[in-house]
Amino acid sequence: MSKYSEEHAAEVLEWIYEITGMPDNLSGNPDNVFEQLRDGVLLCKLANALQPNSIRRIQESKMAFKCMENINCFLEAARKFGVPNEELFQTVDLWEKQNLNAVVICLQALGRKGAKFGKPAIGPKEAEKNARQFTEEQLRAGDTVISLQYGSNKGANQSGLNFGNTRHM
Repeated sequence: MSKYSEEHAAEVLEWIYEITGMPDNLSGNPDNVFEQLRDGVLLCKLANALQPNSIRRIQESKMAFKCMENINCFLEAARKFGVPNEELFQTVDLWEKQNLNAVVICLQALGRKGAKFGKPAIGPKEAEKNARQFTEEQLRAGDTVISLQYGSNKGANQSGLNFGNTRHM
């Protein structure tokens, strides 16, 4: 919890509110974030707001396994939306309130993808692909150049190297 930022959590809840019209309380307090997201219903509605029918069945129950199923469905949808595995959280991070910072990081990563779905986005704009095409001649031109990462071969010699003889002090 030392890494948890109430400002970031409030920003994420505000973004969720902007897209879904929910939740009621936008405070970044860890207890509030936990209560808003714990059953996974809001997360599933967020995924469906970004891309309709991405989660077909949302469990409106307070039973543990159904809530955890909602969270798992959201995580699968986030993975399909392009959130990297490193930024996804584990179900128990949210369900057992173990690592709410990971939950906020995941939602921020999803928030960066918002523009991809025609919705508002949060955080920095993601880079776009900038593919370049090189001719075979351009690729071969680099084969004759010694990269500066390899150092220089000017003045290279083997003076001072002794084989088989120990250094006497």
